[in-house]
Amino acid sequence: MQSVPFDSPWRPARLRGPSLPGFATILFISFVVFLATRATECLVFAQKVQTPNIVFIMADDLGYGDLGCYGQKLIRTPRLDQMAEEGTRFTDCYAGSTICAPSRCVLMTGQHTGHTRVRGNMAKRGGTLGWKRNKRVRRMHLTDEDVTVAQVLQRAGYRTCQIGKWHLEGYEPTAVPDRRGFDQVYCKLMHDPGTDGYYPKKRYCNGRMVDVPGNQAAARATYDTDLSTQEAIDFIKRNVDRPFFVYLSYMCPHDPYAVPDLGPYAHKDWTNSQKTYAAMITHLDACVGRILDTLKQTGIDQRTIVFFCSDNGPRSAGKAEETRTMEFFDSNGLLAGYKRDMTEGGIRVPMIVRWPGKVPAGRTDDAVWYFADFLPTAAELAGVEPPAGIDGISVLPTFLGREQKTLSDRFLYWEYFERGFQQAVRWRNWKAIRPRLGQPLQLYDLARDVSESHDVAAQHPDVVQRIEAYLKTARTESENWPVKGR
Repeated sequence: MQSVPFDSPWRPARLRGPSLPGFATILFISFVVFLATRATECLVFAQKVQTPNIVFIMADDLGYGDLGCYGQKLIRTPRLDQMAEEGTRFTDCYAGSTICAPSRCVLMTGQHTGHTRVRGNMAKRGGTLGWKRNKRVRRMHLTDEDVTVAQVLQRAGYRTCQIGKWHLEGYEPTAVPDRRGFDQVYCKLMHDPGTDGYYPKKRYCNGRMVDVPGNQAAARATYDTDLSTQEAIDFIKRNVDRPFFVYLSYMCPHDPYAVPDLGPYAHKDWTNSQKTYAAMITHLDACVGRILDTLKQTGIDQRTIVFFCSDNGPRSAGKAEETRTMEFFDSNGLLAGYKRDMTEGGIRVPMIVRWPGKVPAGRTDDAVWYFADFLPTAAELAGVEPPAGIDGISVLPTFLGREQKTLSDRFLYWEYFERGFQQAVRWRNWKAIRPRLGQPLQLYDLARDVSESHDVAAQHPDVVQRIEAYLKTARTESENWPVKGR
């Protein structure tokens, strides 16, 4: 650094002249540097304080209509209903896929299923072999080339935490969440059966397996939903003085159904499955309430944005009893289909966003967005650029109650492989589905037919042509889920 001459015009006038001793000059300059450094540190700290914490809570196989604020009449969800009153309830938010693994991959990478690394629960080729219900299967996993939202936020100075269901390591031990951008991990893994179930014996914690208190041998003391909730609360309390990101992925209410007690449904004239399913959701609701309470108690409620959603539509294996339970509760409301369907019931999910003083309270918003938008939105919240080449866009303006015209005229894309190659597109109020490779598109006007009962492709050839043109460039070929040459 070039020194400033004693008589420089840039020195304060009252300090000019030879009357100030050399030692005092050095002392003065040191003091000024110290103040400048402290001011810079304070500015950086102030910026960090203004950067919101991000808590993303995701249920597993929760239906669009399973919450009171989305029309549910039989299952009690007072805390999530309150969260909707204190934030914004989105009616047209979509999961990344109609099944678990690719949906979570879209959320983590900001790429839709035409570009994601993981495009299905089971890979067609490659991946890693493992066991599922005594059957040898192969799954694909996130690689070192994939950039996750956790890595983006980590580089922005966030402390990152993943709790609960990961489902993106595909039997590959090196693809665990602490190798994909998470500082703290407490999760279940596909390649370790000890972490399965609602009363798991073990959890994966940053490179090692740890025992779950009370669940050894045949004991059933610690319920998975409570376990994950407490881990999230503990992490939040440890990080109140710095920005953090919590990705809390519950297993509830995925089958097989289990709950510590039936609560207010114990004496209902319902089947056991119906009682258990309702009690699981009400228990989950209370746990979300505990997290929201923790944010208030620690004084960080005003600078924390909280998301709540489901990973896809309801029902898992499609068992008859599960179907009767979903129909009994009208878990999808007016939407058609379930998990593994490309209709709205398989991919449209409840989404509540709460950020006191920022996200308008008590609002219902029909903006169309999906999981791929979370990464760029989180990046904007953190004040950093998202990775290049992703499919999602930031929807932060929409969260803040501003008009965002870019959402209304873009294409959203999904593809699915378990029932042959299927595709779905949402554009404006139009929804197109290709049920099989080579078959014509089905077209539905969601503004008039949200249950997708009437195919209007023949009446709107111009819309079909526009969507077909988009589909020609919507995806890239995947070596793990090949389509060409099948």
